[in-house]
Amino acid sequence: MTQLDVRPQAGDTVRGAAPADGGVRGKGLGGNSVGLMGSAVIGISTVAPVYCLTSTLGSTAGEVGVQMPAVFLAGFLPMLLVAFAYRELNKAMPDCGTSFTWTVKAFGPRVGWMCGWGLVIATIIVLSNLAGVATSYFWLLAGEITGKGSIAALDDSKPVHILSCLILIAIATAISYRGMTATKGIQYALVGLQLVVLALFVVMAVQKADSGEFASSLHFSWSWLNPFAVQSFAAFTAGLSLSIFMFWGWDTCLTANEETIGSEKTPGRAALIAMVVLVGSYLATGVAAQMAVGSGGSGLGLANPAHSDNVFAALAGPVMGPGLGVLLFIAVLASAAASLQTTFIPVARTVLAMSTYEALPASYARVHPRFRTPGRATVTAGVATGVFYTVMTLVSEHVLVDTIYALGLMICFYYALTAFACARYFRAELTRSARDLVFKGLFPVLGGILLTAVFGKTLYDMWNPAYGSGSSVFGVGSVFVIGVGLLLLGLVLMLVMRRRSPAFFRGEVLTKETPALVVED
Repeated sequence: MTQLDVRPQAGDTVRGAAPADGGVRGKGLGGNSVGLMGSAVIGISTVAPVYCLTSTLGSTAGEVGVQMPAVFLAGFLPMLLVAFAYRELNKAMPDCGTSFTWTVKAFGPRVGWMCGWGLVIATIIVLSNLAGVATSYFWLLAGEITGKGSIAALDDSKPVHILSCLILIAIATAISYRGMTATKGIQYALVGLQLVVLALFVVMAVQKADSGEFASSLHFSWSWLNPFAVQSFAAFTAGLSLSIFMFWGWDTCLTANEETIGSEKTPGRAALIAMVVLVGSYLATGVAAQMAVGSGGSGLGLANPAHSDNVFAALAGPVMGPGLGVLLFIAVLASAAASLQTTFIPVARTVLAMSTYEALPASYARVHPRFRTPGRATVTAGVATGVFYTVMTLVSEHVLVDTIYALGLMICFYYALTAFACARYFRAELTRSARDLVFKGLFPVLGGILLTAVFGKTLYDMWNPAYGSGSSVFGVGSVFVIGVGLLLLGLVLMLVMRRRSPAFFRGEVLTKETPALVVED
Protein backbone atom coordinates (compact mmCIF):
# COMPACT_ATOMS: atom_id res chain seq x y z
CA MET A 1 0.00 0.00 0.00
CA THR A 2 1.34 3.45 -0.84
CA GLN A 3 2.41 5.90 1.80
CA LEU A 4 2.16 9.66 1.95
CA ASP A 5 5.45 11.56 2.05
CA VAL A 6 4.92 14.43 4.46
CA ARG A 7 8.56 15.43 4.74
CA PRO A 8 8.76 19.18 4.23
CA GLN A 9 11.36 20.72 1.96
CA ALA A 10 13.52 23.61 3.03
CA GLY A 11 11.36 26.61 3.75
CA ASP A 12 8.08 24.65 3.51
CA THR A 13 5.67 23.35 6.12
CA VAL A 14 3.79 20.08 6.18
CA ARG A 15 0.61 20.05 4.09
CA GLY A 16 -2.28 20.93 6.34
CA ALA A 17 -0.07 21.80 9.32
CA ALA A 18 0.36 25.29 10.66
CA PRO A 19 3.85 26.75 10.64
CA ALA A 20 5.55 26.75 14.00
CA ASP A 21 8.25 28.93 15.52
CA GLY A 22 11.83 27.75 15.43
CA GLY A 23 11.25 25.19 12.67
CA VAL A 24 8.96 22.83 14.61
CA ARG A 25 6.85 20.97 12.05
CA GLY A 26 3.75 18.82 11.95
CA LYS A 27 4.22 15.22 10.83
CA GLY A 28 0.82 14.30 9.38
CA LEU A 29 -0.03 11.90 12.23
CA GLY A 30 -3.63 11.14 13.18
CA GLY A 31 -4.55 13.72 15.81
CA ASN A 32 -7.03 13.33 18.69
CA SER A 33 -6.73 9.52 18.65
CA VAL A 34 -5.99 9.02 22.36
CA GLY A 35 -7.35 10.63 25.54
CA LEU A 36 -5.93 10.90 29.06
CA MET A 37 -6.76 7.36 30.17
CA GLY A 38 -5.68 5.80 26.90
CA SER A 39 -2.38 7.65 27.02
CA ALA A 40 -1.73 6.56 30.62
CA VAL A 41 -2.57 2.94 29.74
CA ILE A 42 -0.12 3.02 26.82
CA GLY A 43 2.58 4.38 29.14
CA ILE A 44 1.97 1.62 31.71
CA SER A 45 1.90 -1.01 28.98
CA THR A 46 5.24 0.07 27.54
CA VAL A 47 6.90 -0.30 30.94
CA ALA A 48 5.49 -3.86 31.20
CA PRO A 49 5.10 -3.98 34.99
CA VAL A 50 4.57 -7.75 35.38
CA TYR A 51 7.52 -8.55 33.12
CA CYS A 52 9.74 -6.03 34.95
CA LEU A 53 8.80 -7.51 38.31
CA THR A 54 9.44 -11.13 37.37
CA SER A 55 12.80 -10.29 35.81
CA THR A 56 14.15 -7.84 38.42
CA LEU A 57 12.63 -8.69 41.83
CA GLY A 58 15.19 -11.42 42.37
CA SER A 59 18.16 -9.50 40.97
CA THR A 60 17.35 -6.44 43.08
CA ALA A 61 16.87 -8.54 46.22
CA GLY A 62 20.22 -10.18 45.49
CA GLU A 63 21.91 -6.77 45.45
CA VAL A 64 20.22 -4.98 48.36
CA GLY A 65 18.40 -7.69 50.34
CA VAL A 66 15.29 -6.61 52.24
CA GLN A 67 15.88 -2.97 51.18
CA MET A 68 14.44 -3.84 47.76
CA PRO A 69 11.28 -1.69 48.28
CA ALA A 70 13.48 1.26 49.31
CA VAL A 71 15.48 0.94 46.11
CA PHE A 72 12.25 0.92 44.10
CA LEU A 73 11.41 4.25 45.71
CA ALA A 74 14.93 5.55 45.04
CA GLY A 75 14.63 4.61 41.36
CA PHE A 76 11.26 6.30 41.19
CA LEU A 77 12.65 9.64 42.39
CA PRO A 78 14.87 10.55 39.38
CA MET A 79 12.18 9.26 37.01
CA LEU A 80 9.60 11.52 38.66
CA LEU A 81 11.93 14.52 38.48
CA VAL A 82 12.62 13.87 34.80
CA ALA A 83 8.89 13.42 34.19
CA PHE A 84 8.37 17.03 35.30
CA ALA A 85 10.93 18.09 32.69
CA TYR A 86 9.06 16.16 30.00
CA ARG A 87 5.77 17.72 31.09
CA GLU A 88 7.09 21.29 30.88
CA LEU A 89 8.83 20.76 27.55
CA ASN A 90 5.75 19.12 26.10
CA LYS A 91 3.61 22.11 27.09
CA ALA A 92 5.91 24.37 25.10
CA MET A 93 6.61 21.97 22.19
CA PRO A 94 4.22 19.00 21.81
CA ASP A 95 6.40 17.25 19.23
CA CYS A 96 6.58 13.46 18.73
CA GLY A 97 10.37 13.73 18.54
CA THR A 98 10.35 14.51 22.30
CA SER A 99 13.93 14.07 23.59
CA PHE A 100 15.45 14.55 20.14
CA THR A 101 13.49 17.70 19.30
CA TRP A 102 13.81 19.24 22.75
CA THR A 103 17.56 18.70 23.10
CA VAL A 104 18.12 20.14 19.63
CA LYS A 105 16.20 23.25 20.68
CA ALA A 106 18.22 23.51 23.90
CA PHE A 107 21.73 22.33 22.97
CA GLY A 108 21.88 22.23 19.19
CA PRO A 109 21.75 19.56 16.47
CA ARG A 110 24.70 17.37 17.48
CA VAL A 111 23.65 16.81 21.08
CA GLY A 112 20.06 16.40 19.94
CA TRP A 113 20.98 13.80 17.32
CA MET A 114 22.89 11.71 19.86
CA CYS A 115 20.01 11.99 22.33
CA GLY A 116 17.63 10.72 19.66
CA TRP A 117 20.03 7.88 18.88
CA GLY A 118 20.16 6.90 22.55
CA LEU A 119 16.37 6.60 22.62
CA VAL A 120 16.23 4.63 19.36
CA ILE A 121 18.92 2.08 20.25
CA ALA A 122 17.56 1.62 23.79
CA THR A 123 14.14 0.87 22.31
CA ILE A 124 15.52 -1.67 19.83
CA ILE A 125 17.27 -3.49 22.68
CA VAL A 126 14.08 -3.53 24.75
CA LEU A 127 11.98 -4.70 21.79
CA SER A 128 14.29 -7.63 21.12
CA ASN A 129 14.31 -8.63 24.79
CA LEU A 130 10.52 -8.36 25.09
CA ALA A 131 10.07 -10.52 22.01
CA GLY A 132 12.33 -13.19 23.48
CA VAL A 133 10.52 -13.17 26.83
CA ALA A 134 7.09 -13.29 25.20
CA THR A 135 8.21 -16.24 23.09
CA SER A 136 9.57 -18.17 26.08
CA TYR A 137 6.40 -17.59 28.11
CA PHE A 138 4.23 -18.57 25.15
CA TRP A 139 5.79 -22.03 25.04
CA LEU A 140 5.89 -22.26 28.84
CA LEU A 141 2.18 -21.42 29.03
CA ALA A 142 1.39 -23.87 26.23
CA GLY A 143 3.17 -26.59 28.19
CA GLU A 144 1.28 -25.70 31.37
CA ILE A 145 -2.12 -25.73 29.65
CA THR A 146 -1.54 -28.99 27.79
CA GLY A 147 0.34 -30.63 30.65
CA LYS A 148 3.05 -31.68 28.21
CA GLY A 149 6.64 -30.85 29.07
CA SER A 150 7.66 -31.64 25.51
CA ILE A 151 5.71 -28.61 24.27
CA ALA A 152 7.33 -26.28 26.80
CA ALA A 153 10.71 -27.75 25.80
CA LEU A 154 10.22 -26.48 22.23
CA ASP A 155 11.53 -23.14 23.45
CA ASP A 156 14.92 -24.78 24.02
CA SER A 157 15.23 -25.29 20.26
CA LYS A 158 16.94 -22.23 18.76
CA PRO A 159 15.24 -22.54 15.35
CA VAL A 160 11.78 -22.84 16.95
CA HIS A 161 12.48 -20.05 19.42
CA ILE A 162 13.80 -17.63 16.78
CA LEU A 163 10.97 -18.38 14.34
CA SER A 164 8.34 -17.92 17.07
CA CYS A 165 10.01 -14.70 18.14
CA LEU A 166 10.00 -13.32 14.59
CA ILE A 167 6.29 -14.14 14.24
CA LEU A 168 5.50 -12.22 17.44
CA ILE A 169 7.55 -9.24 16.23
CA ALA A 170 5.69 -9.28 12.92
CA ILE A 171 2.30 -9.32 14.67
CA ALA A 172 3.28 -6.45 16.99
CA THR A 173 4.61 -4.46 14.03
CA ALA A 174 1.38 -4.96 12.11
CA ILE A 175 -0.77 -3.76 15.04
CA SER A 176 1.40 -0.67 15.57
CA TYR A 177 1.30 -0.01 11.81
CA ARG A 178 -2.49 0.28 11.95
CA GLY A 179 -2.41 3.23 14.32
CA MET A 180 -3.07 4.43 17.84
CA THR A 181 -6.76 3.45 17.88
CA ALA A 182 -5.95 -0.23 17.29
CA THR A 183 -3.13 0.00 19.83
CA LYS A 184 -5.32 1.59 22.52
CA GLY A 185 -8.11 -0.99 22.31
CA ILE A 186 -5.77 -3.95 22.80
CA GLN A 187 -3.87 -2.24 25.62
CA TYR A 188 -6.91 -1.63 27.82
CA ALA A 189 -7.47 -5.39 28.06
CA LEU A 190 -3.82 -6.39 28.49
CA VAL A 191 -2.97 -3.74 31.09
CA GLY A 192 -6.17 -4.44 33.01
CA LEU A 193 -5.28 -8.13 33.11
CA GLN A 194 -1.79 -7.37 34.47
CA LEU A 195 -3.01 -5.12 37.28
CA VAL A 196 -5.78 -7.52 38.34
CA VAL A 197 -3.41 -10.51 38.48
CA LEU A 198 -0.81 -8.48 40.41
CA ALA A 199 -3.47 -7.45 42.94
CA LEU A 200 -4.49 -11.09 43.33
CA PHE A 201 -0.86 -12.14 43.80
CA VAL A 202 -0.31 -9.47 46.46
CA VAL A 203 -3.37 -10.56 48.46
CA MET A 204 -2.44 -14.25 48.31
CA ALA A 205 1.24 -13.59 49.09
CA VAL A 206 0.30 -11.65 52.23
CA GLN A 207 -2.02 -14.48 53.25
CA LYS A 208 0.81 -17.01 52.80
CA ALA A 209 3.09 -14.82 54.91
CA ASP A 210 0.52 -14.59 57.71
CA SER A 211 -0.02 -18.35 57.67
CA GLY A 212 3.69 -19.06 58.08
CA GLU A 213 3.51 -21.78 55.44
CA PHE A 214 6.97 -20.95 54.12
CA ALA A 215 9.96 -21.15 56.45
CA SER A 216 11.55 -18.10 54.80
CA SER A 217 8.54 -15.82 55.38
CA LEU A 218 9.23 -12.42 56.96
CA HIS A 219 7.20 -9.96 58.99
CA PHE A 220 6.85 -6.54 57.39
CA SER A 221 9.19 -3.86 58.68
CA TRP A 222 9.24 -0.14 57.90
CA SER A 223 13.03 -0.42 57.70
CA TRP A 224 12.54 -2.05 54.29
CA LEU A 225 11.76 1.44 52.99
CA ASN A 226 15.04 2.95 54.26
CA PRO A 227 17.57 3.24 51.39
CA PHE A 228 20.35 4.21 53.84
CA ALA A 229 20.22 0.72 55.32
CA VAL A 230 21.71 -0.83 52.15
CA GLN A 231 25.04 -2.46 53.08
CA SER A 232 27.24 -0.71 50.51
CA PHE A 233 27.13 2.11 47.98
CA ALA A 234 28.09 -0.32 45.19
CA ALA A 235 25.13 -2.54 46.05
CA PHE A 236 22.84 0.50 46.18
CA THR A 237 23.88 1.79 42.73
CA ALA A 238 23.55 -1.70 41.23
CA GLY A 239 20.05 -2.00 42.65
CA LEU A 240 19.23 1.55 41.59
CA SER A 241 20.24 0.80 38.01
CA LEU A 242 17.84 -2.15 37.98
CA SER A 243 15.12 -0.01 39.52
CA ILE A 244 15.53 2.70 36.88
CA PHE A 245 15.14 0.06 34.19
CA MET A 246 11.81 -0.93 35.78
CA PHE A 247 10.40 2.55 35.13
CA TRP A 248 11.68 2.95 31.58
CA GLY A 249 8.98 3.53 28.97
CA TRP A 250 6.61 5.96 30.69
CA ASP A 251 7.72 8.64 28.20
CA THR A 252 5.78 6.81 25.47
CA CYS A 253 2.86 8.96 26.66
CA LEU A 254 4.82 11.96 25.38
CA THR A 255 5.96 10.49 22.04
CA ALA A 256 2.28 10.02 21.18
CA ASN A 257 1.59 13.70 21.95
CA GLU A 258 0.71 14.69 18.38
CA GLU A 259 -1.97 11.98 18.37
CA THR A 260 -3.38 12.83 21.80
CA ILE A 261 -6.42 14.94 22.65
CA GLY A 262 -5.07 18.08 24.32
CA SER A 263 -1.49 17.48 23.17
CA GLU A 264 -0.02 20.23 25.34
CA LYS A 265 -1.25 18.99 28.73
CA THR A 266 -2.71 15.48 28.44
CA PRO A 267 0.54 13.55 27.74
CA GLY A 268 2.32 15.06 30.77
CA ARG A 269 -0.60 14.25 33.05
CA ALA A 270 -0.81 10.73 31.63
CA ALA A 271 2.89 10.16 32.30
CA LEU A 272 2.51 11.16 35.95
CA ILE A 273 -0.55 8.91 36.35
CA ALA A 274 1.37 6.00 34.79
CA MET A 275 4.32 6.50 37.14
CA VAL A 276 2.13 6.61 40.25
CA VAL A 277 0.39 3.37 39.19
CA LEU A 278 3.77 1.76 38.51
CA VAL A 279 5.46 2.69 41.77
CA GLY A 280 2.37 1.59 43.71
CA SER A 281 2.32 -1.77 41.91
CA TYR A 282 6.05 -2.31 42.43
CA LEU A 283 5.99 -1.47 46.14
CA ALA A 284 2.92 -3.61 46.87
CA THR A 285 4.25 -6.60 44.92
CA GLY A 286 7.80 -6.30 46.24
CA VAL A 287 6.70 -6.06 49.86
CA ALA A 288 4.17 -8.90 49.52
CA ALA A 289 6.63 -11.22 47.77
CA GLN A 290 9.30 -10.50 50.36
CA MET A 291 6.86 -11.17 53.20
CA ALA A 292 5.86 -14.48 51.64
CA VAL A 293 9.24 -16.00 50.73
CA GLY A 294 11.93 -13.62 51.98
CA SER A 295 14.88 -12.20 50.04
CA GLY A 296 17.33 -15.00 50.73
CA GLY A 297 19.35 -16.97 48.23
CA SER A 298 17.96 -20.44 48.95
CA GLY A 299 14.63 -22.23 48.64
CA LEU A 300 11.88 -19.94 47.41
CA GLY A 301 13.87 -16.84 48.45
CA LEU A 302 13.74 -14.09 45.85
CA ALA A 303 17.52 -13.96 45.44
CA ASN A 304 17.92 -17.70 44.77
CA PRO A 305 20.10 -17.82 41.61
CA ALA A 306 18.00 -20.71 40.30
CA HIS A 307 15.03 -18.41 39.70
CA SER A 308 16.14 -14.85 40.47
CA ASP A 309 15.81 -13.86 36.81
CA ASN A 310 12.21 -15.12 36.66
CA VAL A 311 10.71 -15.21 40.14
CA PHE A 312 7.06 -15.52 39.12
CA ALA A 313 7.78 -18.81 37.38
CA ALA A 314 8.95 -20.17 40.76
CA LEU A 315 6.32 -18.46 42.94
CA ALA A 316 3.19 -18.92 40.81
CA GLY A 317 2.36 -22.41 42.06
CA PRO A 318 3.46 -22.12 45.72
CA VAL A 319 1.77 -18.74 46.28
CA MET A 320 -1.32 -18.91 44.05
CA GLY A 321 -1.81 -22.65 43.67
CA PRO A 322 -1.74 -24.75 40.49
CA GLY A 323 -5.06 -23.38 39.21
CA LEU A 324 -4.63 -19.63 39.73
CA GLY A 325 -0.87 -19.84 39.21
CA VAL A 326 -1.47 -20.15 35.47
CA LEU A 327 -2.87 -16.62 35.58
CA LEU A 328 0.57 -15.34 36.52
CA PHE A 329 2.09 -17.01 33.46
CA ILE A 330 -0.63 -15.44 31.31
CA ALA A 331 0.02 -12.04 32.91
CA VAL A 332 3.76 -12.19 32.15
CA LEU A 333 3.04 -13.20 28.57
CA ALA A 334 0.45 -10.41 28.26
CA SER A 335 2.87 -7.92 29.80
CA ALA A 336 5.70 -8.73 27.40
CA ALA A 337 3.39 -8.93 24.36
CA ALA A 338 1.62 -5.66 25.22
CA SER A 339 4.89 -3.82 25.76
CA LEU A 340 6.33 -5.33 22.59
CA GLN A 341 3.49 -3.70 20.68
CA THR A 342 3.50 -0.27 22.36
CA THR A 343 7.28 0.06 22.43
CA PHE A 344 7.15 0.57 18.67
CA ILE A 345 5.49 3.95 19.36
CA PRO A 346 8.54 5.87 20.68
CA VAL A 347 11.08 4.47 18.23
CA ALA A 348 8.90 4.94 15.14
CA ARG A 349 7.87 8.47 16.07
CA THR A 350 11.38 9.52 17.04
CA VAL A 351 12.68 8.26 13.69
CA LEU A 352 9.78 10.05 11.97
CA ALA A 353 10.68 13.32 13.68
CA MET A 354 14.40 12.95 12.93
CA SER A 355 13.57 12.36 9.28
CA THR A 356 11.08 15.24 9.15
CA TYR A 357 13.78 17.58 10.42
CA GLU A 358 16.28 16.12 7.90
CA ALA A 359 18.43 14.39 10.52
CA LEU A 360 17.71 11.00 8.88
CA PRO A 361 16.91 9.97 5.28
CA ALA A 362 13.69 11.40 3.82
CA SER A 363 11.98 8.03 3.33
CA TYR A 364 11.36 7.61 7.07
CA ALA A 365 9.13 10.71 7.10
CA ARG A 366 6.40 8.95 5.13
CA VAL A 367 3.07 8.62 6.90
CA HIS A 368 0.46 6.05 5.89
CA PRO A 369 -2.45 7.88 4.18
CA ARG A 370 -5.15 5.78 5.88
CA PHE A 371 -3.74 4.88 9.30
CA ARG A 372 -1.82 8.17 9.73
CA THR A 373 1.13 6.34 11.27
CA PRO A 374 4.87 6.41 10.46
CA GLY A 375 4.59 3.23 8.40
CA ARG A 376 8.13 3.07 7.00
CA ALA A 377 9.69 3.83 10.39
CA THR A 378 7.49 1.23 12.15
CA VAL A 379 8.35 -1.53 9.67
CA THR A 380 12.04 -0.64 9.80
CA ALA A 381 11.99 -0.83 13.59
CA GLY A 382 10.35 -4.26 13.38
CA VAL A 383 12.93 -5.53 10.89
CA ALA A 384 15.80 -4.10 12.96
CA THR A 385 14.44 -5.78 16.10
CA GLY A 386 14.12 -9.14 14.36
CA VAL A 387 17.60 -8.97 12.87
CA PHE A 388 19.17 -7.78 16.12
CA TYR A 389 17.60 -10.54 18.20
CA THR A 390 18.38 -13.26 15.67
CA VAL A 391 22.03 -12.27 15.33
CA MET A 392 22.54 -11.87 19.09
CA THR A 393 20.87 -15.23 19.81
CA LEU A 394 22.94 -17.06 17.20
CA VAL A 395 26.22 -15.42 18.22
CA SER A 396 25.92 -16.07 21.95
CA GLU A 397 23.34 -15.93 24.69
CA HIS A 398 25.97 -14.13 26.76
CA VAL A 399 26.08 -11.30 24.21
CA LEU A 400 22.30 -10.95 24.35
CA VAL A 401 22.32 -10.83 28.17
CA ASP A 402 25.12 -8.23 28.18
CA THR A 403 23.21 -6.12 25.66
CA ILE A 404 20.31 -5.99 28.11
CA TYR A 405 22.68 -4.95 30.91
CA ALA A 406 23.99 -2.15 28.67
CA LEU A 407 20.45 -0.83 28.31
CA GLY A 408 20.69 1.11 31.58
CA LEU A 409 23.48 3.20 30.10
CA MET A 410 21.29 4.29 27.16
CA ILE A 411 18.34 5.07 29.41
CA CYS A 412 20.35 7.29 31.76
CA PHE A 413 22.03 8.94 28.75
CA TYR A 414 18.97 10.29 26.99
CA TYR A 415 16.81 10.88 30.07
CA ALA A 416 19.57 12.98 31.68
CA LEU A 417 20.13 15.00 28.50
CA THR A 418 16.40 15.71 28.27
CA ALA A 419 16.27 16.81 31.91
CA PHE A 420 19.16 19.23 31.43
CA ALA A 421 17.58 20.43 28.17
CA CYS A 422 14.51 21.54 30.12
CA ALA A 423 16.48 23.79 32.45
CA ARG A 424 18.52 25.24 29.60
CA TYR A 425 15.57 25.84 27.29
CA PHE A 426 13.55 27.62 30.00
CA ARG A 427 16.52 29.40 31.61
CA ALA A 428 15.05 32.84 30.88
CA GLU A 429 11.86 31.90 32.77
CA LEU A 430 13.38 30.45 35.94
CA THR A 431 13.20 33.73 37.86
CA ARG A 432 9.64 34.49 36.78
CA SER A 433 7.95 32.52 39.56
CA ALA A 434 8.64 29.92 42.23
CA ARG A 435 6.76 27.33 40.17
CA ASP A 436 8.94 27.93 37.11
CA LEU A 437 12.10 27.71 39.21
CA VAL A 438 11.06 24.39 40.76
CA PHE A 439 9.43 22.55 37.84
CA LYS A 440 11.49 23.94 34.95
CA GLY A 441 14.81 24.24 36.73
CA LEU A 442 15.37 22.62 40.12
CA PHE A 443 13.55 19.31 39.63
CA PRO A 444 14.86 18.62 36.10
CA VAL A 445 18.45 19.49 37.03
CA LEU A 446 18.32 17.32 40.15
CA GLY A 447 16.88 14.43 38.12
CA GLY A 448 19.57 14.91 35.48
CA ILE A 449 22.34 14.92 38.08
CA LEU A 450 21.06 11.73 39.70
CA LEU A 451 20.85 9.93 36.36
CA THR A 452 24.29 11.23 35.34
CA ALA A 453 25.71 9.83 38.56
CA VAL A 454 24.13 6.45 37.84
CA PHE A 455 25.46 6.66 34.27
CA GLY A 456 29.01 7.32 35.49
CA LYS A 457 28.95 4.63 38.17
CA THR A 458 27.46 2.09 35.75
CA LEU A 459 30.09 2.95 33.15
CA TYR A 460 32.82 2.39 35.74
CA ASP A 461 31.35 -0.93 36.88
CA MET A 462 30.88 -2.13 33.30
CA TRP A 463 34.64 -2.07 32.73
CA ASN A 464 34.94 -5.06 35.05
CA PRO A 465 34.39 -8.36 33.15
CA ALA A 466 32.45 -9.66 36.18
CA TYR A 467 29.64 -7.22 35.35
CA GLY A 468 26.84 -8.94 33.42
CA SER A 469 27.52 -12.38 32.02
CA GLY A 470 31.18 -12.34 33.03
CA SER A 471 32.52 -12.31 29.48
CA SER A 472 35.16 -9.86 28.27
CA VAL A 473 36.86 -8.47 25.18
CA PHE A 474 40.64 -8.05 25.57
CA GLY A 475 40.18 -7.89 29.33
CA VAL A 476 37.41 -5.28 29.20
CA GLY A 477 33.89 -6.21 30.28
CA SER A 478 31.69 -7.04 27.30
CA VAL A 479 28.86 -4.92 28.76
CA PHE A 480 31.16 -1.88 28.58
CA VAL A 481 32.19 -2.74 25.02
CA ILE A 482 28.56 -3.12 23.92
CA GLY A 483 27.25 -0.04 25.73
CA VAL A 484 30.02 2.33 24.68
CA GLY A 485 30.23 0.69 21.25
CA LEU A 486 26.56 1.39 20.52
CA LEU A 487 26.96 5.03 21.54
CA LEU A 488 30.06 5.34 19.33
CA LEU A 489 28.13 3.73 16.46
CA GLY A 490 25.62 6.55 16.85
CA LEU A 491 28.46 9.07 16.65
CA VAL A 492 29.68 7.51 13.38
CA LEU A 493 26.16 7.54 11.90
CA MET A 494 25.79 11.17 12.94
CA LEU A 495 28.97 12.08 11.05
CA VAL A 496 27.61 10.28 7.98
CA MET A 497 24.31 12.17 8.19
CA ARG A 498 26.20 15.41 8.69
CA ARG A 499 27.61 14.99 5.19
CA ARG A 500 24.25 13.98 3.72
CA SER A 501 22.16 16.61 5.50
CA PRO A 502 24.36 19.62 6.32
CA ALA A 503 21.39 22.00 6.72
CA PHE A 504 20.15 20.24 9.85
CA PHE A 505 23.59 20.24 11.46
CA ARG A 506 24.07 23.92 10.62
CA GLY A 507 20.92 24.61 12.63
CA GLU A 508 18.93 25.79 9.61
CA VAL A 509 16.06 23.28 9.91
CA LEU A 510 15.31 23.01 13.62
CA THR A 511 16.74 26.06 15.32
CA LYS A 512 18.31 26.26 18.74
CA GLU A 513 16.44 28.82 20.82
CA THR A 514 15.16 30.00 24.18
CA PRO A 515 11.50 30.96 24.51
CA ALA A 516 10.84 34.65 24.81
CA LEU A 517 10.14 35.72 28.37
CA VAL A 518 6.55 36.82 28.80
CA VAL A 519 6.13 39.35 31.58
CA GLU A 520 2.82 38.83 33.36
CA ASP A 521 0.88 41.77 34.85
